Amino acid sequence: MSRLRAGIVGGGRGAFIGAVHRIAAELDGEAQVVAGAMSSNPARARASAEAWGLARSYDSYEQMAALEAKRDDGIDFAIVATPNHLHLPVARAFLAAGTHVICDKPLAANLDQAHQLAKAAAASGALFALTHTYSGYPMVREARDWVASGRLGELRKVQVEYNQDWLREPVERAGNKQAAWRTDPAQAGVSCCVGDIGTHAHHLVEFITGRQVESILAELTSFVDGRQLDDDASMLLRLEGGVRGTLACSQIACGEANDLRIRLYGSKAGLEWRQQEPNALQVKPAGEAWAIHRVGDGYLGEAAARATRTPAGHPEGYLEAFANIYRDFMADVRRVAAGEPALGNYPGIEEGLRGLRFVQASVASSNQGAVWVAL
Repeated sequence: MSRLRAGIVGGGRGAFIGAVHRIAAELDGEAQVVAGAMSSNPARARASAEAWGLARSYDSYEQMAALEAKRDDGIDFAIVATPNHLHLPVARAFLAAGTHVICDKPLAANLDQAHQLAKAAAASGALFALTHTYSGYPMVREARDWVASGRLGELRKVQVEYNQDWLREPVERAGNKQAAWRTDPAQAGVSCCVGDIGTHAHHLVEFITGRQVESILAELTSFVDGRQLDDDASMLLRLEGGVRGTLACSQIACGEANDLRIRLYGSKAGLEWRQQEPNALQVKPAGEAWAIHRVGDGYLGEAAARATRTPAGHPEGYLEAFANIYRDFMADVRRVAAGEPALGNYPGIEEGLRGLRFVQASVASSNQGAVWVAL
């Protein structure tokens, strides 16, 4: 099978994530984005598609889904890079046409929409992937191996933080398009900060530990006057097997750019990983000197090695991690086309549903005065 053909919905001029999706899809030469419905404004959609050099531009995602499915050279999968409230209708249109879908997170604007999307995916039989990017980093996959292998001993505690500062001022009222939809309940759903970055932190906890969060106690705050949704959150977590944890996420933390970090503590050792220094995993054995394990070194496990593209000493970053999600997804697109079963080595519908349950439980806990709520 030759290079896969992809189409993108959203991600037009002024959007951050669209270009990231394109780079990730095309990084390994496995696919090319050839079609798009890149804006709800037809003129902007055409201008964006022309700037990208796309072969085909559509005025609507409905038109794109229907016509691409009829072409002999139609797209093999669709990329959904829209605001949250459009994830359901856009993904559902392509799934109904039998087209595989890879979607930006969260799965939908709310849990009800997420369940509708899950039903659409099941009825379609097409593949569905969710871009929880941080699970694509080699050293995150190495940390997962440490937990699964028992090298940490009995896992006891996990602490995760995700801090940014770009919403510390009311930039949504000053023409910032990215801030405008994220702080608008009609487009973002019931949460801004927890839905936008807290879901990444939650997924990272469950991905690395292999344990689900069973219940949470949360306090969500909107520090900016007049903002309708949260811009900061603090939580306590209870995970399967008696593991305890904390989760903090903020978009008003002055001085922070994109500081996602996680610490895990077992009975034999601890681990620490930080997204802004992603090529290092800090290992903290009990009673011994701490060590730094780095990307590309020969002592790393198979999962980290598979996710690594460059030799030791050459840093890997966000785009490569994003591309690892795409690479695993596109490998399944090829398997299915060849009549083979999909492996599903990437976040999908179930992770998306758990993410929306997490958001809903966080809001419910906070609204009830910070009480424990089960997921």
